[in-house]
Amino acid sequence: MNIVGWFLDPAQWAGPDSIPVQVGYHLLYSGSALLIALAIAVPLGVYIGYTGRGELVVAGVANALRALPTFGLLVLVVMLVAPHIGSRLAFVGPTIVVLVLLAVPPILAGTVAGIQGADPGAVGAARATGYTRPQILWHVQVPCALPLFLSGVRNATLQIVSTATVAAYVSLKGLGRYIIDGRASSDYTQMAAGAVLVAIVALALELGFLALGRAVVSPGLTRASARTFRRSRTVRPGPVPRITPIPPSSTSSPREATS
Repeated sequence: MNIVGWFLDPAQWAGPDSIPVQVGYHLLYSGSALLIALAIAVPLGVYIGYTGRGELVVAGVANALRALPTFGLLVLVVMLVAPHIGSRLAFVGPTIVVLVLLAVPPILAGTVAGIQGADPGAVGAARATGYTRPQILWHVQVPCALPLFLSGVRNATLQIVSTATVAAYVSLKGLGRYIIDGRASSDYTQMAAGAVLVAIVALALELGFLALGRAVVSPGLTRASARTFRRSRTVRPGPVPRITPIPPSSTSSPREATS
């Protein structure tokens, strides 16, 4: 396999099936699914974290969504929808739905955990200064929830990007085309190049989320998390007790002193 030569081939960078076009379609499907998942999971997560209602039910549903087989679900939805829709929407819609179901659980879990895990001291201080419950939510709990929320969104994004390759199986464009078409023609160089492209896109998004976290998360929250982590990893030995020998009594016999 000559993967470097494949990437250096000018034909891969021009035309309707070029690398920029396929990356654009891949990001289009992934971004659409992520936005819909955010619109569903964030309000629901804020409500559950704020009120504590329905936590067990939603947690069970989220775990069930994690266990769904993505490829099998995509094929099933396409078979159910395609006979009733005669356009490309019959394939785009099911793909987006499957990716949304994949992205909702991590975003929902991160939002709920972030709201419920806000610093009790900060919440108590805000309550003592006269903040109402909605003010405490938006001015204290939501900012404190940003690290866990962004972690959930990052996990969801990486799962979507890595799974969106299945769109090629239902004749859609995207980076999965290189893997599916390469497999059909036994072109393993093309398959490997498609996998490399998916990894590059995922890595770029990961670095983007790291930069976003540094930009929007309060430095105080970052330092507090770091101090908590260091304290949990550091074990301080206690003082070594001093043992003072008791001298034997001058009136006792050697046997009594020994006992």
